[in-house]
Amino acid sequence: MNAHVLTRSRQVSAVPLRALQALAVGLALVMAQTIAAKAALPESFADLADEVSPSVVNITTSTTVAGGGNQGPAPIVPEGSPLEDFFQDFLDRQNRGDRPRQSSALGSGFVISADGYIVTNNHVIDKADEIEVEFFSGERLVAELVGTDPKTDIALLKVDAPEDLPFVAFGNSDEMRVGDWVLAVGNPLGQGFSVSAGIVSQRGRELSGAYDDFIQTDAAINKGNSGGPLFNMEGDVIGVNTAILSPSGGSIGIGFSMASNVVTRVVDQLQEFGETRRGWLGVRIQDVSEDVAEALELSAVRGALVTDVPDGPGKDSGIEAGDVIVTFDGRVVEDTRELVRIVGNTAVGKAVDVEVIREGKPLTLAVTLGRREEAEAQAVPVAADQSEPEEKTVMGMTVAVLNEELRGQLGLGDNAEGLLVKEVDEASDAFEKGLRAGDLIVEAGQEKVNAIADLEDKIEEARDAGRKSFLMLIRRQGDPRFVALALDEE
Repeated sequence: MNAHVLTRSRQVSAVPLRALQALAVGLALVMAQTIAAKAALPESFADLADEVSPSVVNITTSTTVAGGGNQGPAPIVPEGSPLEDFFQDFLDRQNRGDRPRQSSALGSGFVISADGYIVTNNHVIDKADEIEVEFFSGERLVAELVGTDPKTDIALLKVDAPEDLPFVAFGNSDEMRVGDWVLAVGNPLGQGFSVSAGIVSQRGRELSGAYDDFIQTDAAINKGNSGGPLFNMEGDVIGVNTAILSPSGGSIGIGFSMASNVVTRVVDQLQEFGETRRGWLGVRIQDVSEDVAEALELSAVRGALVTDVPDGPGKDSGIEAGDVIVTFDGRVVEDTRELVRIVGNTAVGKAVDVEVIREGKPLTLAVTLGRREEAEAQAVPVAADQSEPEEKTVMGMTVAVLNEELRGQLGLGDNAEGLLVKEVDEASDAFEKGLRAGDLIVEAGQEKVNAIADLEDKIEEARDAGRKSFLMLIRRQGDPRFVALALDEE
């Protein structure tokens, strides 16, 4: 044993000093990285759970549901039969199905102020007749609905508590990074208070809403967690648990929490007004594609292309169809989704500068915003369908001039103008770009077209100018959209 040790010691002593120093530095770096990695991993979430749990609540709702009843034929039982009482009791039980019954649902929420304001999901309390809140202490209180926002699935409740309630604050969701630890707290599957840990899997997820800004997490979120908070490691709420992606209905590690920076704006408005008040520009828009950017000779594929300007703030300020909105109130607009969110988060009545590109040149317009909720309450016009006279095939599209008969068949107004697309060759670029029979071409090359010759002239102008794409504005059932078609070499 000793000889073996001596032998190894001699071998070590024979190693050059420079190599030993390099080895020592390497080992030190490895140890430092290991220590740093261990330091980044929390040994336990217990302290954080103890800190935030008193502010998280379970929510139970009660809703009156109309009875369905059994509409089948009643059995015929002879009077005085020994089975008469049995069948009468059976019929009574069946008829109870016609009576209104109470349906209950479970969810989660969290207290945001000592005086009893509580945030949850709109779908948790939707159509509820009564809302009961259970606190971590076991105390139960009836809550009143302050306001809701179905667009972000957020609701604000209020309870009258005999004393100040423990509450949590919102954090800045924009500071969260992919890989950051998070803690979800709630009432999964009606089992009562429960915590689950995970990381931020991704940010900026969209599901279906115009104002969606979801944080994706692998922290376990199940039915009943809806409306509960998602915490960062400082105990701040950075999201409201809203939805999961799952083929079975149970957690598979893909959960979504509405980002706190969206929620706080909604909650502030609900608390102040009992409803949301979003800014409204009053334009219809679509994303700028590469084809559209080339057709409009834009320097970059970004911005929001205006397809229609109904009566409203945009029209009053001079915005026109074909304008590309590139900045709004000093903020760069990358796409339509971003513009919708920026405008919606801007105060109603605020005067803002909107920069557009019109015919290749920048133009700044002053706009005073309206209110989206009021605009959405107004009727939306409808239009086009399809039918027939003077027609010709152009760029794979069979188009016809609108006349009185066609306007009547399509339910269009007397002032409707444009060319009706009657057929589209499936091998054409027009078909590939989504044009279909029934579409109405209202502009070509950013000018109105009322005759087939107008369309052909604009196509030739684009070719003569050396452009690769040709821009048209179409309407489909009233909805406008720009389409850029590739020009064939001639």
